[in-house]
Amino acid sequence: MILLAKVGLGIVGAVAVTGAYTFREGVMRVDVDEYRANGSHVHVWLPAAAIPMAMQLMPRRDMQKAFREGREFMPVARAVAHELGRFPDSVLVEVKDGDEHVTISTHHGAIRIDVSQPDEQVHVVCPLATIEDVTQELAEEHRGI
Repeated sequence: MILLAKVGLGIVGAVAVTGAYTFREGVMRVDVDEYRANGSHVHVWLPAAAIPMAMQLMPRRDMQKAFREGREFMPVARAVAHELGRFPDSVLVEVKDGDEHVTISTHHGAIRIDVSQPDEQVHVVCPLATIEDVTQELAEEHRGI
């Protein structure tokens, strides 16, 4: 019985450590809610650490293409993501046009994009650390070319 308890405790501990590691950078979130007839409600949440890991599975030619297309913006994106993480939460862009409203802001180390229309709402949250990791990953892939 004691052996079974130790095995159970080991499994629970492994799951806890894996969960803590996976969610250390936060959660990437995409929520889309349509309020019209037959509208859809899509909510996708995934650990932000999964994005750089998934990049390892991308075909090398696709990584090269991504770097070529964004080469000039990579240093800027990485620097902006790093510096935004040092500032307090703030609204970067806010646009209102009639019933439509778009806000781009930082909140707890993540960039948030919120779009509201009368029949639809879209919310996207991406940790700034993930943007830094992705730009670094693309730069390292370029050095390996």
